[in-house]
Amino acid sequence: MIKDDIMTLEEVAAYLRLKPQTIYTWAQEKKIPAAKLGKEWRFKKSIIDEWYLHHIDEKFNNIVEKAKKAEKE
Repeated sequence: MIKDDIMTLEEVAAYLRLKPQTIYTWAQEKKIPAAKLGKEWRFKKSIIDEWYLHHIDEKFNNIVEKAKKAEKE
């Protein structure tokens, strides 16, 4: 998958290992970054990755920062 791929609701659910209904509810409640195009929700993978990192417990910040640096290299 390319870093900036546009993902469907089902793809995001599979990626995060959650039920599609959970992602749908979060998108409607604006708990996860999403765009509604017509009747369909779409998500940008790079934004979902950043959103996910912001939800990791603060005690793991040093691990997250190391992972970000490694990705850039």
